[in-house]
Amino acid sequence: MRVYLDNNATTIVDPAVEEKMIPFFCQMYGNPNSLHQFGSETHPALKRAMDQLYSGINAKDNDDVIVTSCATESNNWVLKGIYFDKIKTGEKDHIITSSVEHPSITAACKFLETQGVRVTYLPVNSEGVVEIESLKEAIDDKTALVSIMWANNETGMIFPIKEMARIAHEKGALFHSDAVQAIGKIAVDVQDTGVDFLSFSAHKFHGPKGVGGLYIKDSIPLTSLLHGGEHMGGRRSGTLNVPGIVAMGEAMELAVKYLEYEYKEVTRLRNKLEDALLEIEDVFVVGKREHRVPNTILASIKGVEGEAMLWDLNRYGIAASTGSACASEELESNPVMEAIGADADLSHTALRLSLSRFTTEKEIDYAIIHIKEAVKRLRAISSTYSYAPKNHKSGL
Repeated sequence: MRVYLDNNATTIVDPAVEEKMIPFFCQMYGNPNSLHQFGSETHPALKRAMDQLYSGINAKDNDDVIVTSCATESNNWVLKGIYFDKIKTGEKDHIITSSVEHPSITAACKFLETQGVRVTYLPVNSEGVVEIESLKEAIDDKTALVSIMWANNETGMIFPIKEMARIAHEKGALFHSDAVQAIGKIAVDVQDTGVDFLSFSAHKFHGPKGVGGLYIKDSIPLTSLLHGGEHMGGRRSGTLNVPGIVAMGEAMELAVKYLEYEYKEVTRLRNKLEDALLEIEDVFVVGKREHRVPNTILASIKGVEGEAMLWDLNRYGIAASTGSACASEELESNPVMEAIGADADLSHTALRLSLSRFTTEKEIDYAIIHIKEAVKRLRAISSTYSYAPKNHKSGL
């Protein structure tokens, strides 16, 4: 049996999405910028897809939703665009982000620091969330941008985006959120939260890889990364990825349609799996369930290295992930576990399990059996773990 519990890394393409995109590879394959029929026949599908994207996040007609290649591009575009527009000009000099952002944010910020940008990396609390007070203390009149993710890719913890956007605006800063791990799991409404920029990627909500998007409020000027033709209203050059755009639009519409299923059924299956994990002695789960997206568990299994657990589960067809990686002879610890202040022996034991609307009860039952067996096997050969009966609950 094969069980896929790594949906925060990528998701299966919904068959309904695949069906919509296939004709645009070999039948209606024209360049949409061409004047002939081969190009123009793609226009109705493209318009429908863009309408689906606008509707899915509640963008308005005066906003821009720009199709990109992925959220990494979208994130880099916002950070580097703000550098050219607000910082290199001397108007501002400061960017604020969190210590648990996706590498496409942190790496871009590290690069901008080499260009003289002052960057503040806000800490997280023991639940893995940035607290409002830390943002209030860090922001100043020279802050150009605050960039905080909507939901964390490892813990699933939901951040207080609406309040943070308000604080940014009160200080004259713009606000960006990487919503990659939020769309399709919880409601994402750009009007309600007031964000200025929002990044997303189709493959995280059952669309294809290689296509993503960037929401820009009220068509805010933002220096382009890609220059060339007048595609996407002149904001992003490059021939349109018609199959990808059509697929992303359909995936977005389905993501919104299935939100209630996520809230109820995916949450139920996640909780069933989490309850089974917490039956094992010395297992910790990061963050309260009610503050997480419905599909995610980040568990720390004392005495079991994350890499070893992954290899053991993979033998039984179970896919999961961990921040633990043998980049060299020295095992690297999970950076999110370190950020929340976990003990050193726990930061190497993180196991992320992430479900989707395609996850079944049978798969969860199978995973529970083999996770428990794997823990027994790996602890039996551990030189560091010693059993001490305790009654652990969720949370570190």
